[in-house]
Amino acid sequence: MKTVEIMICGAGIVGLTIARELISRGHKDILIIDKETEVAKHASGRNSGVLHAGIYYAPGSLRAKSCLSGNFRMKAYCKEKGLPLLESGKVIVAKNESEIPTLHELYDRATANGAKVELIDEERLSQIEPNAKTCKQALFSHYTAVVDPRAVMNSLYNDLLQSGKVTFMLGTSFITAKKNNLIITDKGEISCGMFINSAGAYSDKVARHFGFGEGYQLIPFKGIYKKLKKDKADIIRGSIYPVPNIKNPFLGIHFTRSATGDVYLGPTAIPAFGRENYGILKGLDSEAFSIILRDTILFMKNPKFRAIAFEEPRKYFFSCFFNDAKELVKELSPDDIESTPKVGIRPQLVDIKRNELVMDFLIESDDKSVHVLNAISPAFTSSMFFAEMIVDKYIH
Repeated sequence: MKTVEIMICGAGIVGLTIARELISRGHKDILIIDKETEVAKHASGRNSGVLHAGIYYAPGSLRAKSCLSGNFRMKAYCKEKGLPLLESGKVIVAKNESEIPTLHELYDRATANGAKVELIDEERLSQIEPNAKTCKQALFSHYTAVVDPRAVMNSLYNDLLQSGKVTFMLGTSFITAKKNNLIITDKGEISCGMFINSAGAYSDKVARHFGFGEGYQLIPFKGIYKKLKKDKADIIRGSIYPVPNIKNPFLGIHFTRSATGDVYLGPTAIPAFGRENYGILKGLDSEAFSIILRDTILFMKNPKFRAIAFEEPRKYFFSCFFNDAKELVKELSPDDIESTPKVGIRPQLVDIKRNELVMDFLIESDDKSVHVLNAISPAFTSSMFFAEMIVDKYIH
């Protein structure tokens, strides 16, 4: 039987940055397991790479506290390692006058969270992002940037390997936990002093083996992307976002110039029926019924989810997807857009008793285990500072 000081379940951005933070505190015996044969196979490797700047999140929330510091640390890491980094900022544009009050609320939230933002007029917008259009005002975020998430994840993976203090067991599935932190995997038994659950879309299932996460269930949302054809990519300089519904965790169809030069449109937030339901039928399993049941209950009892359920599935149709994108810019033709295999699953925690989407990071723990249950956006951005917060509060 293998014995380790600390075991981390999940080789995504949260798991790897926690391991990195633990090394900085002197820990030398860390094991990371993941059911996949490579790191960042799911959400961490499939996101847009946007480093958010603390604009959207309620002041005082964990997301607000960690986002901007995480942004700065991730930028510094990319510069130190020579990884792709595009510091172009982003604009948030209003479709009509009814969205102006929300734009101002975003400005207030952003300034409370320490972000550098400006309310700008249409003339200033045309200087920053010539093809963007807005109604009277827009919000310009200076600190928003874009990285290559795969490059970041591969760099972190190599750092941890080279430290000599972290061992990876990829292709290893968590099965259950017994007394005294005896972890059963499909590769055998492992005893650990501390267990850290950063299993992403499966974190609620893992947590239940330790008596945590009982009042919650993760449900998946599918993020589909499209992109501008190469000869049209120059119509977007940086990132153009709509004014979102700040009562929901999703930001709407937007344009993002990636750190490698491609311009992506998306993602959607379509309710999915499997934790890895990347295609129409691909990724469906025996859990599909319980996910559909939870979605149905939310649809009946939660107006916010009902709005998402009515709004998002229509974006499967190209005409609806295109119309949402076209509202953000002066010039865009359907012929400018092409399909891309880029698609992600965005796991979202639901409070079962309240039938509410959980709108902040959520962690449960005891002296033997820590469970990161709701690593929603901006988890990638926040990760390096969020890891410090977790280690400070729950491990040291």
